[in-house]
Amino acid sequence: MLDDSDHMIEKFLREISMPKTDLAQYILKITCPAASGIVAAISGYLAAQQCYISEMSQYDDEITGQFFTRIVFRFNEGNGDIEALKQGFDAVKAQFNMQASFYDCAQPMKVLIMVSKFDHCLLNLLYRHHKGELDFEITAIVSNHLDLRPIAEREGIRFIYLPVTKDTKQQQEAELLKIVDETQTELVILARYMQILSDNLCKQLSGRAINIHHSFLPGFKGAKPYHQAFERGVKLIGATAHFVTGDLDEGPIIEQEVQRVDHAYLPDDLVSIGRDTETVALSKAVRYFSEHRVFLNDDRTVVFK
Repeated sequence: MLDDSDHMIEKFLREISMPKTDLAQYILKITCPAASGIVAAISGYLAAQQCYISEMSQYDDEITGQFFTRIVFRFNEGNGDIEALKQGFDAVKAQFNMQASFYDCAQPMKVLIMVSKFDHCLLNLLYRHHKGELDFEITAIVSNHLDLRPIAEREGIRFIYLPVTKDTKQQQEAELLKIVDETQTELVILARYMQILSDNLCKQLSGRAINIHHSFLPGFKGAKPYHQAFERGVKLIGATAHFVTGDLDEGPIIEQEVQRVDHAYLPDDLVSIGRDTETVALSKAVRYFSEHRVFLNDDRTVVFK
């Protein structure tokens, strides 16, 4: 039988081993060349700083030779010095040639949403945000049309009208970058924004802009993909959320959704049912990115779900 001291020890061990979700939590993202001892070095350092690891995902790409990991941790006492921890981690970074970033889980990511005339992706993002499924702060809604302005005004979100023509494209893209910088936006979401971004803008937003394309890429790139799908008699249609690059609809893929169809579906039918796949694929990609689960891996991505 256990005496009182044994019960006290057992209770103490149970309490310190359980994650305390009410305490401040942080995310550590790391990319580096694969090597022995990486996990031991990271976990050892965090343990030495009196930290508890509550979640850890890792992947070793044997083709590229890169190692990826996402770690959620907290200080055991909840009041550690995160800035001192970051500085102390520099030695580990240097040892393994790491690219490492720390994030405070209590700080929602700042996102800017770009739209044109279609509202389904925007409305879905707003709905999931209200329901707590997407934890982010919307800095603005930017559009090249005025159609969706009432939605932004109803939500109390800043609406910015940037009409784009051949003559104003360069000026308006410069204005967009200015807004991104001023609002400290971390992610730009192209929620059916029907404009092709210039190569320069794509480079400026590299790794921090997500587009939703209404086809299962790499099939049916460009305009009217549902009509292209109809002409080919496909039995599956899809949607793809991907990073924006200078190559149209060819950026690294983050998430895809599909829907089964048959010979009876006309192009308008495909457009109608395709809205669901678009909203689901985009919302998942945004959630993964805003929770710091997405890593670029050359022309591909690593996504810890």
